[in-house]
Amino acid sequence: MVSRAAAAVRTRPRREREQEVLVWPDLVFIEFISALIFSIALMVLSAMVNAPLLNRADPDTTPNPSKAPWYFLNLQELLLHMEPAWAGVIVPTIALVLLAAIPYWDRDTEGQGVWFGTKFAGRLAVFGFTAATLITSLLIIWDGSLHVVWTENIIRGLGLNSDFSWPGGLDWFRNLRGFDTGIPWDSLGFTIGGFTMFADWRAIPLGIPGTTTDPWLLNLNFPSFLSQQIIPVATMVGLPVLFVLFCKALGWIHTRRDIALLIFSAFIGVYLTTTIVGTAFRGQGQDLKPPWDIVVLEE
Repeated sequence: MVSRAAAAVRTRPRREREQEVLVWPDLVFIEFISALIFSIALMVLSAMVNAPLLNRADPDTTPNPSKAPWYFLNLQELLLHMEPAWAGVIVPTIALVLLAAIPYWDRDTEGQGVWFGTKFAGRLAVFGFTAATLITSLLIIWDGSLHVVWTENIIRGLGLNSDFSWPGGLDWFRNLRGFDTGIPWDSLGFTIGGFTMFADWRAIPLGIPGTTTDPWLLNLNFPSFLSQQIIPVATMVGLPVLFVLFCKALGWIHTRRDIALLIFSAFIGVYLTTTIVGTAFRGQGQDLKPPWDIVVLEE
């Protein structure tokens, strides 16, 4: 008795020659043309753009800026904005675990293998990518104090003095260069029963002096803890939640796949933004600069 599988193989229609795509010449010819165009473009750019070579590699001399390979530049960018343990270990580990958990969390078989397989998938992808890219760029600009530079340039462009005071209390925006430097922490202490509380926010005692030699347990630099740990973690957790709630209020989210698509699109936006900024907008001392002003210096 012939099995159903064998019968299905025998009755499968034979593909015609016109329906086949061969490696040669179809694929190899396209690859050859692409390689040729790439080589010509590289030669033209090499002739037109000055890319001076540095000195021979020296393990005792580090160039400035010293950058990681392009696929790690996003992590190097995160190192500038948060605690190294979070940026280098915890955040990448959590991201990889969440990406690997998507197939186990979304077990619906309907529409598998289909691009944008849900009703509002296109809107979710565009919103997630655009919003994450814009917010990430604004956060990088704020943390790099570019808003201060732009504000001072506007004041000078208007012919005003550097001590010009913005109306409506907007001076805080010009002066706020980060939560650890823009807030007058020295003046935020208060007195209770003749005892001054939090007189020095950069050295809040957490342990009993004499019982431990660990300086982190003896005192806490609250401004640094706030800017390097609390705010980045709250942003990374809070923004995805706000994205989901906002899109759900618009009626775009109906399944788990919608949520996964939204978060993944936002992740791609953050990944590309941090990679591009780390590649093209970080100059000497990892300062934010336009690409045409970046010069690599030998230390």
